[in-house]
Amino acid sequence: MITRNFFKKKQLPFRVHIDEKNAAHDFANQILNLLPKLSNRDLVIVCIGTDRSTGDSLGPLIGSKLIENKTTSFYIYGTLDDPVHAVNLEEKVAQIFEKHDNPFVIGIDACLGRSSSVGIMSIDEGPVKPGAAVNKKLPPIGDIHITGIVNVAGFMEYMVLQNTRLHFVIKLANKIAESIVIADQRLNKERQRSFLDKGKSSLFTNN
Repeated sequence: MITRNFFKKKQLPFRVHIDEKNAAHDFANQILNLLPKLSNRDLVIVCIGTDRSTGDSLGPLIGSKLIENKTTSFYIYGTLDDPVHAVNLEEKVAQIFEKHDNPFVIGIDACLGRSSSVGIMSIDEGPVKPGAAVNKKLPPIGDIHITGIVNVAGFMEYMVLQNTRLHFVIKLANKIAESIVIADQRLNKERQRSFLDKGKSSLFTNN
């Protein structure tokens, strides 16, 4: 079992702009705060989206970045090579719950918002609602969810997603992925400390 240092938990949803100082580290702190404590549940990240729409490619870009960084604390679903999107979402979710017993799921998706909110990454408790930006009804997924605001909502959302700048989506995806990588590194350090503490405890017990 893993224990961790508790960071100050800010009011949820926690939102930070990708250009703010220490954005990745602050976001990583909130990810760690929302993960189940003292639990051996599999940690599963479902990155939702498709590379056929620039704005909606945020999730697959994050998934591919996490695979490249070889994160070990999380199981990753949804990449540019193997996306999780509207057509296969229900099937992929069923496969995840068949493979993982009682997983703790983090849903990740792009969203639209106010012009002043573009570039904000957000984390909150509860499931993400895929397709909400374009009025699609898809099953919600996640014990917690992460979203990145890629463009402005309010008018012809489908076209807005299609015409979102790829450079900006990559920048947003890189920052969210960086936050998850930082959280992964801290979890690995906690596992190492826990393993060493157990080893020391067994030595004293045997003596």
